[in-house]
Amino acid sequence: MRIGEAAEAAGTTPRALRLYEARGLLPPPSRTPSGQREYGVAEVARIRVIRSLLALGLTLEDIRRRAHRLDTLVQERPSASCTGRTGGFSDVVADRLAALDAEITRLTHLRQSLAAAASGSSPAPHEDSVTTPGPQP
Repeated sequence: MRIGEAAEAAGTTPRALRLYEARGLLPPPSRTPSGQREYGVAEVARIRVIRSLLALGLTLEDIRRRAHRLDTLVQERPSASCTGRTGGFSDVVADRLAALDAEITRLTHLRQSLAAAASGSSPAPHEDSVTTPGPQP
């Protein structure tokens, strides 16, 4: 099937397929004599796995780091395959969880500061913005 048909079958766009190929998530597809990309059922299944992993919050770079595992994940549910196995996604998932936790902390501080400013009270300084006084002359 051509790129538009494959994209539709996987629930995405032709542009996304080209991006996945450029980022190393999809191997270069075979081409017709006129140079058009051709995809098969296996490639569409791989695209669906990529989309599932993206929906779980992983980034394209996270997935690229384990692109060699994508064909194995086609046989399994991606959410069940992200943990515990050698060569799996567990380190990628742990890194993504740490990044999400840090972002949640940052956003929580930002929300508290904004809420304090909106209520007219002085916002508590964020740890990163607290400075210690230097020696007094």
